[in-house]
Amino acid sequence: MTGKATRYLYLVRHGEASADESGLTEAGRRQATLLGQRLRGISFAAVHHGPLPQTEQTARLIGNQLKSVPLHVSEVSGDYVPYIPEREELPAESADFYLRFLAGATDEERKHGPALARKALDLFTGSVDGKEDRHELVVTHNFLVAWVVRDAMYAPKWRWLGLNHCNAGLTVIRYAPDRPASVLVSNDMRHLPTELRWTGFPPELYV
Repeated sequence: MTGKATRYLYLVRHGEASADESGLTEAGRRQATLLGQRLRGISFAAVHHGPLPQTEQTARLIGNQLKSVPLHVSEVSGDYVPYIPEREELPAESADFYLRFLAGATDEERKHGPALARKALDLFTGSVDGKEDRHELVVTHNFLVAWVVRDAMYAPKWRWLGLNHCNAGLTVIRYAPDRPASVLVSNDMRHLPTELRWTGFPPELYV
C-alpha cells in the first residue's frame, strides 16, 4: 500500500500577450521572469503548459529560473471554455450577461471544452500516491484557472464565470489526503512591481 501525500498545485495565467497573441510583450516577459524568480526555491515535479505561444513562452521563462524542471505541453493546459451552463443554472439577474459572453463559443469549443476540463481535474487535482508531497505548476489561461478554483471551492459548475486572474498572477491550491481542497493564495501579484500588475483586467476591477 503506497499511501497518499499532499499535492500543491500552482496555477499561473500567462504573461501579457501581444495584440496578435503571437507571443509575449516585453512586460509579459518581465512578468514571467519575476514569477520564476519567486518560485525558484520550490522543488517542482513538473511544469505543464498550454500549446499557444504566450503560455509556452511564459513556461520557458519561468523554467529558466528553476532547477532542471521538465516542461510538458498539453491541450489540457490550454485555452478552452470548460463548461457552458443552461439559463436555469445561472442567477436570474446575471443570466443574460453570461449567456451573451458565451454566445461566441464555437461548436468545436462546446464539444471539446468540457471533456478537456474534466481531464484537467483528473490530472491536476487531488492528493497523490506515495509518501512525498508533490509540487506542480500549470501555466495556462484565465478560464482554466477559474475552473480549477471553482472546483476547489465546491462551487457549482457555472461559477468559473466571473473568476478573473491577471497576467502572471499566482494561485496555489493544497490537496491534502482526506481533507477538502484549500485555496492558499489566489491571483497573487506580490512578485510584480506596481507597473506590471493588473494587466489582463479591465480597469474597473483594479483594487
